[in-house]
Amino acid sequence: MAAANNSQEKIDLLIYGQSKPTVDNGFPPNFVLHKAQSHHDLERLSADVVGRIRGIAVTGLVKADKAALSHFPKLEIVSSFGVGYDHVDSSFARDNNIIVTNTPDVLTEEVADVALGLLIATLREFLGADRYVRDGKWATKDYPLSKGSLRSRTVGMVGMGRIGQAIARRLEASQVAVVYHSRNPAKGVKNKHYPSLLEMAKDVDTLVVITPGGASTAKIVNADVMKALGPTGVIVNVARGSVIDEVALIAALKDGTIMAAGLDVFAAEPNVPEELRALQNVVLLPHIGSASIATRNAMDQLVVDNLKLWFDGKAPLTPIAETPVKAR
Repeated sequence: MAAANNSQEKIDLLIYGQSKPTVDNGFPPNFVLHKAQSHHDLERLSADVVGRIRGIAVTGLVKADKAALSHFPKLEIVSSFGVGYDHVDSSFARDNNIIVTNTPDVLTEEVADVALGLLIATLREFLGADRYVRDGKWATKDYPLSKGSLRSRTVGMVGMGRIGQAIARRLEASQVAVVYHSRNPAKGVKNKHYPSLLEMAKDVDTLVVITPGGASTAKIVNADVMKALGPTGVIVNVARGSVIDEVALIAALKDGTIMAAGLDVFAAEPNVPEELRALQNVVLLPHIGSASIATRNAMDQLVVDNLKLWFDGKAPLTPIAETPVKAR
């Protein structure tokens, strides 16, 4: 456990991932910053630096796995950017008394806005309509009526955490029925809970995916779920690309098993399969769920604040459940 920091103590931190001004410039002079953009860069750090690192700021989706974290014998805390932390080996951290923090809450409303916008854009064919105007076609013929509508739909949320509940609030304000699937019922949520994703898919026509990534949720939205959703079905994913079987999704969009999809995340982003990019019944976004200047700055600041608090002998603001902080 870190002792309270004093102005003379030098604290070595690693900035792991892309360089960000809020993180790079967010620490007082007694913090000594070292940088590595990739797993490969870790191997280039000198043994002296490796032996002094006490904290890591993970600024993107670089892998902070066992191989990465085990480099640093004095590591106390990993402050990770983003609400999802499947790129951080939380089990290794827990077993080695390393605290892991993430950046929830500050991005909740932003991601919920994008999820609802993506759903409406997918249903009402906004991108196709935009191209229709730009191509000068409207002058000769009205744009066809959209096949999809938000009216009379039932949305099944795959995940009902902070962001899921924020999306549900928006949908219900739009007079849309909402149910959800998660491993356990969400505390304080009155919407109908389905222990089985497949059973929920049979009862709804829309899935909005906002569940954590990782091995436990890998490809849970599979071919069987898509078939149960049916030919008017729509899938929106603002979680992780790993949650959906991307090959099965492409097949379902091609053969009409489901009607459309709106995706902000992909299995191997930023590489998106050509087959997916060629389809007209899918809206593709470049993982922009939290990507506004205001929200990203707030997330970066929380990465910094968690580290500063820890080395000041205080509890960080947002430790993950797997590595809880006891009284300091």
